[in-house]
Parts: sequence; structure tokens; C-alpha cells
Amino acid sequence: MEEKENKKSDFGKIKNPFSGGGNNKDKKPGNGFSFYWIYAAIAIAFLTIALFNSGSGARVITFGELEKMVEAGEVKNIKYNDRFAEITIKSEALGNDFHKSRIKTPMFGSNPTVPHYEMEIGSLERFEAKLDKWSENQDFTYRYHKEEEWMGNLFGWLLPIILLVVIWLFIMRRMTGSGGPGGQIFNIGKSKAVLFDKEKNVNVTFNDVAGLEGAKEEIEEIVDFLKNPKKYTELGAKIPKGALLVGPPGTGKTLLAKAVAGEAKVPFFSLSGSDFVEMFVGVGASRVRDLFKQAKEKAPAIIFIDEIDAIGRARGRGIAQGANDERENTLNQLLTEMDGFGTNNGVILLAATNRADVLDRALLRPGRFDRQIHVDLPDIEERKEIFKVHLKPLKLDTELDMEFLAKQTPGFSGADIANICNEAALIAARKKKKHVQLQDFLDAVDRIIGGLERKSKIITKDEKQVIAYHEAGHATASWLLEHASPLVKVTIVPRGRSLGAAWYLPEERQITNTDQLMDEMCAALGGRAAEEIIFGKISTGALSDLEKITKQAYAMVTVYGLNDKVGNISYYDSTGQSDMNLSKPWSEKTGQLIDEEVSKMIEAAYERTKKILIENKDKLKILAELLLEKEVIFKEDVEKIFGKRPFEKDKVIEPKKDSLNGSSSEDKLEINSEVEKIDSDKEESKND
Repeated sequence: MEEKENKKSDFGKIKNPFSGGGNNKDKKPGNGFSFYWIYAAIAIAFLTIALFNSGSGARVITFGELEKMVEAGEVKNIKYNDRFAEITIKSEALGNDFHKSRIKTPMFGSNPTVPHYEMEIGSLERFEAKLDKWSENQDFTYRYHKEEEWMGNLFGWLLPIILLVVIWLFIMRRMTGSGGPGGQIFNIGKSKAVLFDKEKNVNVTFNDVAGLEGAKEEIEEIVDFLKNPKKYTELGAKIPKGALLVGPPGTGKTLLAKAVAGEAKVPFFSLSGSDFVEMFVGVGASRVRDLFKQAKEKAPAIIFIDEIDAIGRARGRGIAQGANDERENTLNQLLTEMDGFGTNNGVILLAATNRADVLDRALLRPGRFDRQIHVDLPDIEERKEIFKVHLKPLKLDTELDMEFLAKQTPGFSGADIANICNEAALIAARKKKKHVQLQDFLDAVDRIIGGLERKSKIITKDEKQVIAYHEAGHATASWLLEHASPLVKVTIVPRGRSLGAAWYLPEERQITNTDQLMDEMCAALGGRAAEEIIFGKISTGALSDLEKITKQAYAMVTVYGLNDKVGNISYYDSTGQSDMNLSKPWSEKTGQLIDEEVSKMIEAAYERTKKILIENKDKLKILAELLLEKEVIFKEDVEKIFGKRPFEKDKVIEPKKDSLNGSSSEDKLEINSEVEKIDSDKEESKND
């Protein structure tokens, strides 16, 4: 019975929208109201009116009778063709007994323009001669009109009726929900959730979700409760009413929910937070009620709301006094429904968001979302497992070193890794290869991080020289600083909107100290410092570098408390409730101190960078000239000029050489966590 109710009704079986929307399970078949009865009634009414009023009601008369009427001055108009004549009598003459007995009044009233009599014409010439003679003594009009075909007349009065019926059918179908989205007037408050059950299976399982072991463990417990509830209820345990998946974009929150739908084997309702939003007042709350009603009827069931921050944002922010916020009404209804159904009725709510800081605190309290499952960026082992999943459908040349790929992609999410694998396959196909090779993966990383190479971009000789020294400055500073990220590759070939780029392999660490932050800041300033040392002037090419170090310096002072004068103070608000504040959380005097300390910190890093580059100016020039010659240089080229780095922890993982088409492994390691950009005076460089 439930399966039949979930199927979309055909148009002839639409329920009466005025019947209250109650449960119709007890109704007998055949008693349902159909809108086809309305359509039929309207069509019959139009046909009846047309049939009763379409005929002229004219009586046939003889030529002699017509002649008497003309001589009596009763004729108003005569219209004729080759065979018939239609005679209209003056209104004042219609009261005569002669006409009363012959002219029948139509059902819906008389029409003064309708002919009263008809007469067959024998000879058209003789009839026209008579008309000319009669008109000399009597006041009436006459005219000849060409005879029309009856099919044309029939089509003329049927066409308006057909159009009206079609328009009515279209409107009623839209009102009852059969006309697609946007016009469902009577079903506007119904839930838009997509139901996945045994008839509509999801093929994704937990085996398709690589990594995320901690998150999967908690999710699997929820699925196990739905399959074996006695295992928990016998001990007095209560399953969490709701679980919130929190994490950065691309980490696999929605994929986990799909796996739950595939594993649970219970009805799974899936929808987005924006599906509750509508232009009509009260629709969001109505859809929430309908969603939970459907879930309770099919319990045990799971409801999944993706991007719940669309309706779950904290209430009372930026709302004008007395204004009605539909989003807040929807959230209030969601809070009521989540706290309203029983603990063991088998309905569990899953939700996903990457903005947990903006959610209303009432939504996150125990009893609603009891668990917050953090889905973080994958670590090296998890990235290795993710690569295994996404490499399965690819046709590989040789077996790739998963550990090598995992170690060279720090900070990559699961979606990033999937994109790398897909781009590698596309690049191999573009080069007409039969298999995907490791070089294709390295090219894919370059393509995703830095953009597509644009060797055809016109760059002047002077600009190219500035770009070369700028990138050489980055390479030199990062090579000679202990805590800077190890250099992998430098290029002055334009990529995307960047005119030059440097690839680094940052160390994966959970905490960062002041020395590490200052070394990273010096490495970022190496490009501008090299320009000033070599050319005696600076350019706009350091825009992205300056943006990066400015944000980092302010974070060190105001967020992490790493400044002596400002002290161990953090103005960071992890709750996100200060986002709407227009004023700074510090005083004007403190703000001035912060600005001064940030400026001192950046200038100290700049002077330190200049000192390092001046001490190694000759090597800097050699590196820049080599870069101008080759356009792309790798770690071993820098090593030949500066020697090995004196820091033992600087180790680059080498790939298998048999997959690099005969090239050196270090030459082809093109992985990066951040691309340093260099701009010219051109328009697109200003956007950087």
C-alpha cells in the first residue's frame, strides 16, 4: 500500500485539493474527485451557449411576402448572395401580429443584428433589379456578400471554445502539481525530498569512501542501530537523534551520506537546505512538517539535509524590526520537529555543512544534533586510500606508487584528488596515449594548481627579466631558510593569470611556531627583495606575496598572540557571532599598536630577506640567468648552484624512475601547495 502511495498520481487521479489533505486510506475506490468533471461541465456549457445562440432563427418566406414587407416599410436591411437573401425587420415593426407569430426569440435573448427571414433567390439579376426599384420609394439598405463555407463558420465559433478549454487544462494541471516546478499551487507546501528505498537503490557503500575512518565509525554505528535496534535498546541506550557532518568543502560529507543511503537499506530522504526556501510565506515550515510526517510513516528512516546552513543560521541577525523572516520560521519548525519525535521511533536526521560556526546554537544542542562528526582534510594515509579508489577505473601504464602521490599532495581534499585523477586521464587522452602515466598525474597537478600553460602570451624582454629575478629571489630565500617550505620547481612560463610560479612541498604539521612563520614570511618577500637589489626599483609583481604576508602578520598579532607588545591576547571569535559587527573588537589605541607591530614585523622580515640575498647575490644572478635560459628549473639545478640544504629534514620523496619516461625523478616532481604569482603592468595582472 505504501509503495502505491509514493508513486506520482497520473492526471486523472489527482486528489481534491479542497478536501483537506487528510489520510485517504479508508476511502473507497471510485469516490475520488476528478477535475475532468469540471472540464467536461465547462465544455458542455460553452457548447450549449454556442448552439442555442449560433443559429439565426430565421423563417423562410416567399418573394411575394418580401415584396409586401418592403412596400409596408418594415424592412431594415437585406443581405444576399448568389442563392439566398437574409432579411432583417425594423425593431418597431416586430410588434406586429404577423411577425410575432413567425419570429422565435432565442433562448438567451434577441440579437438585433440577426436576420429574421430567409428567402431563396431564383435569378440574381432580376432580384437586384427589384432591389434597385424598391429602394427608390422605401428606406432600407441592401448589400451583396459572398457565400462562406460552413466549415469556416464552424471553425470560427469552435476555435475560441477549444482555446479556453486548453488554457483551463493547462492552469489546472499547474495548480495540481502535474505541470512541473514553479506552479504547484496546491502542493507548494509539500516536501521536495527525494526518497531512496528498495525501489531506488544507491550503489555507493562505505567501501567507496576511502579514509575518514573516525567519521565512518560513528556513521556505521547509526546504520547498525537501524538494522539491529535491540542491540542498543536492551542496554537502555538511545541512538542520537541527529548527526551533523562538519568539514571543509570536498572532504566527503555528502559522499558519506550517500554511503549511508546505500548501506542502511531503509527509506532515505535526501534534500538540500535551499529546498525549504520559497517566495511564499509559510512554505518552508510546511515542507518541514511534511518531510517529518513522511519519515515517521516510513520509520525506520533517515533524513539527510545537505548544506543545512541555508536555513540553520543563527536567528536575529540583521532583521529589521517587525519584519517577517521566512528562514527563521523554517528553522523554528525544524527545531520543533527535531525535538518533538520520540527517541526510539527510528527516524534519524543527518545534515552536512562547512559553516558550522554560523549555525544557531539551539540547533546544535543535545537532543537535536547530539553528535558533530568532523570530516577533516585527509592525512597522508587517508590520501593514499583515496588515490586507490580513484585510480581503479583508470587504465594505467605501470603500477603507480600510491605513497609517493600521497606524500606529494599535502592539504588536498578528496575532491581535489578525484580531480587530479580525472585531469590526468584527460591529459593522457589529449596526448593520444594508450595508458595514463605518472607524468600525466604531475602535469595534472600543475594544471590544477597553477592553471594552463600559456606559452603564446606576449611578454617583453624586460618583463621576462624582472619575472626571472623575482622567482629566483623566492627560490634563493626558501633554499637558505631553515623553516621555509622546500623548493621543488620554478618556472617563468605563464600559467593562468600568473606570469611565473614557484612550487614548494610544505611540511605537514599541526602547530606552527614563530620562527617557522617568520621564515615563511621571508621566503614570500624574496621576490620583491630580489627586484630591489638587482634593479634598484620594485614592481607590482609582489601583490599576491604582500597579500599573503599581511594576513599572516595580522593573524600572528591579533589571533595567535605571538607579539610581545600586544601580548597573549586573541581577538578570534570561533563562534562566528562577531561576523556582523561593524566595529573592531579592540580600541583605537590598541588598533594603532597592532598596525605598528605588524609593520615592524614585515619590515624586519624584508630586511632579513635582503641581507640573505645580498650575501648570495652572485648565486642569485646565476640562478636567474639559468631560469631565463631554460624557463623551468628544478631542485637539482638549485642544488648545483647553492649546494645541498644544511637542513636534514628537507627530504623529497622520489617516484619510481621507470614511470617518468627516462627523465630524472627530481626533475619531474611538480607538486605544490601554494603558487607564488608575479604580475606585470598588464590588466590581468592587476586582478592577482
